[in-house]
Amino acid sequence: MLNLERLRTLNAVARHGSVSAAADGLHVTTSAVSQQLAKLERETGQQLLAKHGRGVRLTDAGRLLADHASRILSQVELAQADLEAQRGQAVGELLLGAFPTAARGLFPAALAGLRTAHPQLRARLEEMEPEEAVPRVVRGDVDLAVVLDWYNKPLPMPDGLAKAPILDDIADVAMPVDHPLAGREEVDLEDFADDDWVSWPRGEFCHDWLMLTLRGKGIEPRISHMAEEHHTQLALIAAGLGVAVAPRLGRGPVPEGVRVVPVRHTVRRHVYAIWRADADRRPSIRAAVEALRAAGEAMAGSA
Repeated sequence: MLNLERLRTLNAVARHGSVSAAADGLHVTTSAVSQQLAKLERETGQQLLAKHGRGVRLTDAGRLLADHASRILSQVELAQADLEAQRGQAVGELLLGAFPTAARGLFPAALAGLRTAHPQLRARLEEMEPEEAVPRVVRGDVDLAVVLDWYNKPLPMPDGLAKAPILDDIADVAMPVDHPLAGREEVDLEDFADDDWVSWPRGEFCHDWLMLTLRGKGIEPRISHMAEEHHTQLALIAAGLGVAVAPRLGRGPVPEGVRVVPVRHTVRRHVYAIWRADADRRPSIRAAVEALRAAGEAMAGSA
């Protein structure tokens, strides 16, 4: 009989394209993946992988079995969801993904609430950007992820996912306290056409949004510095090195030397949870969404 965990390993190699990437996705070592695949080849009596340059590729038999493995694992997930729904309780394990400011601003309260309300549910958090989270939810590597849209740039979303709004996150402009506009009650993004900007790293969804938005206002921004963490961006601004769009979610206390000013025409991010639609009946998914919404409401109420 074929071993389910070995089928899961083969499926991971097929999805990720390499042994090392499959090991990262499964949170095991590459040698563990290789051992599982070697055992699966012995069980089937067929070669499933072949060397290809410095890596490997699936043989015809490997692709055939990987297709079956994908369907088998999908049925297993559906069975688990149905059993959990039949029991009517949030139990078992739940892997959650979130971009960094959501992980910091929403998840401490949400995870604490889940642990209190559902002690038999083991929820685990992993930070990831939205562009990574969406395919991982589609593949079933992550049960639920918190992602974002900007008000003028939606995040591409494939079919087969369900979603629920968590909160709208307002963003301000952060600038040095001695900036000429630091005393204003409101500003427009156009006011900073001649400033240096601190941005998210190139290729990230939020960086692409910033470039799209500023160029749409006739500004060709000078990106002087790029940093993934908002706290690093604020530290650069405190040193007088530029201005930035600063969302409120997970921002925490603003460091000395930084002034944040609201934008006249409000700039906001739509923060929401996504999960596979075929897992919609799982009480653990519903419990996680409720906990995240409660955390979002508390955060909005304290803003």
